[in-house]
Amino acid sequence: MGVPTLGCNCAVCTSADPRDRRLRPSVLVRWTDPENAVSRDRAVVIDTGPDFREQALRSEVKRVDAVFYTHSHADHILGLDDLRPLSYAAAREGAPIPLYATAETTAVLESMFAYTFSPLATYPNRARVQLMRLGNSTSIHGVDFIRVPVMHGEMEIVGYRFGSAAYLTDVSEIPESSFAMLQGLDHIVLSALRYKPHPSHATVDQALAWAKRIGARHTWLTHISHELGHEATNRALSQGVALAYDGLTVPVTL
Repeated sequence: MGVPTLGCNCAVCTSADPRDRRLRPSVLVRWTDPENAVSRDRAVVIDTGPDFREQALRSEVKRVDAVFYTHSHADHILGLDDLRPLSYAAAREGAPIPLYATAETTAVLESMFAYTFSPLATYPNRARVQLMRLGNSTSIHGVDFIRVPVMHGEMEIVGYRFGSAAYLTDVSEIPESSFAMLQGLDHIVLSALRYKPHPSHATVDQALAWAKRIGARHTWLTHISHELGHEATNRALSQGVALAYDGLTVPVTL
């Protein structure tokens, strides 16, 4: 729901610490790709939530080469329409922005954004985007984005590994087969909603146990509720583990 949460006057929602102001989670992966002897800046986004426009402005996003979706819940997809101006630029270069999603997420996107995806759509300024089937591994200008299956309550959703980093949000359980895909990481992002158990989200203690098993050099906790104050929670975390915050940037080997 984001922090501050609407209608709440708790200590975290009224905190003066800017790290306690949290938009909905998303990831921007940037790199420079040498193409035809000319370097090109590349950018891939994971999830376009309802705060995507504000996040893209803050990060000075000028282009998006692809979007990957974790699942179909509102806090991860509702900013899709804000891709429009970026998609016009992509179309001028010759192709729409590809959106990679599971069949379930694709069905929700097609329904919710029918004015964009319906074959009968006539809206002239709709986003120039194209839904693409998500495979086990997808290469975007030389960088592989590997699908990591995880559970969100009873719903199977998607985490991603790219180079020495992985991103697993809204996760309540990591299947045994997926742990094998998370070895040798420098950075892993794990969701940790709160300390109190939740039926479809990991607690801080669950995330810490996973972090210990995975053994990444750095673990960043995301999808954080207003029950976790940034500074107080960080003081209680294990070495190498910290809460993520809006605008956090880390170097990753792709």
